[in-house]
Amino acid sequence: MDVTRRDSLLLGAGALAAAAAAPLHAAPAATPKPSLNAVAKRRGRRFGSAVGMGRPHHVEGAFADPRYRAVVAGECGLIVPENELKWSWVQPAPGVFDFSGGDRLLAWATAHGLALRGHNLVWHHPKWWPAWVTNHDFGARPSSEAERLLTTHIDTVCRRYGSRIGSWDVINEAVDAQTGEMRETVFSRAMGGRPDDVLDLCFRTARAAVPHCQLVYNDYMSWEPGNEKHRNGVLRLLERLKKRGTPVDALGVQSHIGSGNNEGDPSIFGPHDERTWRRFLDDVTGMGYQLLITEFDVNDRGIKGDIAQRDRAVADYARAYLDLMLSYPQLGDVLAWGMTDDRSWLQERPPRADALPKRPCPYGADYRPKPLRTAIAAAFAGARSHHR
Repeated sequence: MDVTRRDSLLLGAGALAAAAAAPLHAAPAATPKPSLNAVAKRRGRRFGSAVGMGRPHHVEGAFADPRYRAVVAGECGLIVPENELKWSWVQPAPGVFDFSGGDRLLAWATAHGLALRGHNLVWHHPKWWPAWVTNHDFGARPSSEAERLLTTHIDTVCRRYGSRIGSWDVINEAVDAQTGEMRETVFSRAMGGRPDDVLDLCFRTARAAVPHCQLVYNDYMSWEPGNEKHRNGVLRLLERLKKRGTPVDALGVQSHIGSGNNEGDPSIFGPHDERTWRRFLDDVTGMGYQLLITEFDVNDRGIKGDIAQRDRAVADYARAYLDLMLSYPQLGDVLAWGMTDDRSWLQERPPRADALPKRPCPYGADYRPKPLRTAIAAAFAGARSHHR
């Protein structure tokens, strides 16, 4: 069924009411005080986390667990949907918009006094489009059709949530990490092989729809060895967007640090280049961009030793990284990509050599705080204050 904007708004009101009334509350977990968000607020920042519901149309995943919701409510000032606002979820078929996942998370966040970030309007990677987009017939005027699809999607989603979302990842991962060049997608091909034009259109459409909103380019370049081409490609992209006046407010630094996350990535843990990373951040902020940490976790795939040794190594590495990042007053919100080890996406990535579960999050699978949680709090407490 095609859902018009008016219909979607009416449906959304009902969904929000139903979600707010749903029995999602549980006895709060014994989270330490002050919360991570309270410590972050002393320096003008917020701390948050990703929250996911599982597969489309199923209340599964972390959000279904009352213990997880209690940890998030106790520690966070904002949440970001793990998948529920991505194109595949909200427009699974042409012209059919499904906001049920995003609405449910928004209702829960609102009931607990939490803000909601938007992630993401366009994942500029050929792997992550829904099949109908990949196979779409762009017709005799492919550029016009590409513009129609992009602007309709972005405008519909942005206006749906309006001022209830204050920060959007407009574009996610447009730079190929291996080459540093722009990724080609069905939209860039349809628009004459000009991916920068795609990004410019997306950001301008989002700005027109939600002029109050912080618009973010989000990517996973990092300070570990092997990220040189990726960093340089992102920097060149930001320079081009700045030159053409594209309304980008901030760089989202995903911050999946530690061992490599993908097949073929080295599992080695620890080496990093602070000087080069700081030079990259200096260049980004020197162009006037703000910074966010959007998807923080620490992959301990390459750490040997018992749990105590692994946890200490993760905490020390995270503290060094966060101390560097938080030395920039341009750095605002900091979000973890999950609060408990058992719910981390990294458990589904390449395994540890000893086949033990990874320990990448502030809380363990027993829902008790770990040394990483202490390191995050200490980094916030010692940080420079944020300013825009």
